[in-house]
This record gives sequence, C-alpha cells and structure tokens, in this order.
Amino acid sequence: MATRETAREKLIRLTRIERELWARGEQVAGMDEVGRGPLAGPVVTACIVIPEHKLVEGVDDSKKLSEKKREALFDALVEAADYLEFGWVEPKVIDQINILNATRLAMEQAACGAAGAYFLVDAMKDLSLPGFTQSIVHGDAESYMIGAASIVAKVKRDRYMERLDERYPQYGFKKNKGYGTAQHIAAIREYGPCPEHRMSFIQKFLPEGWKA
Repeated sequence: MATRETAREKLIRLTRIERELWARGEQVAGMDEVGRGPLAGPVVTACIVIPEHKLVEGVDDSKKLSEKKREALFDALVEAADYLEFGWVEPKVIDQINILNATRLAMEQAACGAAGAYFLVDAMKDLSLPGFTQSIVHGDAESYMIGAASIVAKVKRDRYMERLDERYPQYGFKKNKGYGTAQHIAAIREYGPCPEHRMSFIQKFLPEGWKA
C-alpha cells in the first residue's frame, strides 16, 4: 500500500527544479495563467518570486486545491513573495488579438519588473521576458514556483468574477467564473452578452438576430 506524501515531501519534490537553479545563484520566478477558456472576463497571469527561506507549504497545481485552500494560500504567498505582479488582458483585447497572443501579452506585463530572473513558465513558448525562460509542460504540477503563480492568478481572477456577478447577476459569474456552463450559455441566449463577454468566443450562443 502506497504511503501518503507528507507536506514536507511534496515541498521537496516540487522544488527540485528550483533548488538546482538556486544552487547556481539564480533568482527564480514562476509564471502561470488562468482564464484562457472562459466565455467572459479577462485572462490573468501572475509572476511570483519567493526566496528559498520563505517557502509556504501546501502549494500545488491550483486545480487540485479547494477554493478555501487557495484563498488561505493566497494571503501566505503574497506575504512571502519578494516579487508579485499580475498581467491582465480584457475581453475586447482578447477579441482583437486572440487568446494566445493575449496570454503572451499578460505574461509579459506580469514579468516586466523582474528583470534578470530565471522564468519558469507553464507550457507557454515564444515569450519576450526580461530573463532566461524555461517552458515546462504541466508546470503547475511540476514546479513549486509555477504552482504558486497558478494559485495567486486563480484567486485574483475568481475574486474579480465574483465582483462582476454583482453587476451582471443574470450570468452566474460568481459560480461559473465566466466558463461556458449550461446555465451561462442559456443566459447569453436569453439576455445577450454583457461588456465582459468575449465576442469571438460566444458567436454561436448569441440570440438570433442579435446585433451589437
């Protein structure tokens, strides 16, 4: 029977890449995005630098953590970070330049103040960052720093979508965070879009005869 991984063992496993870089004297930054798939709301990225002596236990891929756990870790990670910035690209810009380019832009925004860092990035390539960039497939589950970035980006965007729910309650943003649930799609068909919708994502869901 397999033994359950302890928090300390997980921390050691997730910092394998970082520890090799720290040993070389690198300042390691983690980067991840959230919100590439939703029908509404921004794509948000985070770039975070946490020094080795201030690591927070419990970090993992944000998708593996409960909302309560992510919220608790958010505050701890913000406190521990030597550098933390967010990139934020709104729906109108996503429609203009497409979601892939919008994600690149958001990552470059988040990283602009961390010149000279060694950037660990979840899967994205062809980025213009102010330092060496290493792309890691499934990086949020393989790298501590990318996992930390995934958590703070997720919480930041979720909080924003919850505030939007107060302005546009008919779409259920508090619950669906802008993703294409059946309830959300039904609301688009009934009410049409709001300014937070990505028009390039929702054309097939618009009411018949709808015009901007």
